[in-house]
Amino acid sequence: MSGIVLVGVDGSVTARRAADSAKNLAAALGAELRVITAFEGAHVEVVESGGDKWILSDADAAEKVASKVAAELASDQLTTSYGAVFGKAGEALVKEAERVGAKVIVVGNRRMQGLARVLGSVANTVAHKAPCDVYIAKTDEP
Repeated sequence: MSGIVLVGVDGSVTARRAADSAKNLAAALGAELRVITAFEGAHVEVVESGGDKWILSDADAAEKVASKVAAELASDQLTTSYGAVFGKAGEALVKEAERVGAKVIVVGNRRMQGLARVLGSVANTVAHKAPCDVYIAKTDEP
């Protein structure tokens, strides 16, 4: 199977565990690993110092998180890519899966118990709306 295994990260330990599971799954399937970070804000800040000018945004910050994790997961045997997607995490994963034609979305099981399970979580949103298979990785314990 080729195709794309998609995972979302936010810099947390549990998201990294899901990313590790996604890497293993992508390698086993011969698929590309795509790492994304969702962002909800449209905050843009212009910073000037002397003649230099930088434009900083929530999208840039999100892309840096995804880029860092993708670089850490990269190997000679695995094609990786990364990006930032606007929206709440679950919705962003579904939107990106549709856009790239992902074969599998990997999410962690964090907050899948108790009240959060009823009210919603990333895994719950993805499981109900995904256009492809969903793999829920055990991330709540080391």
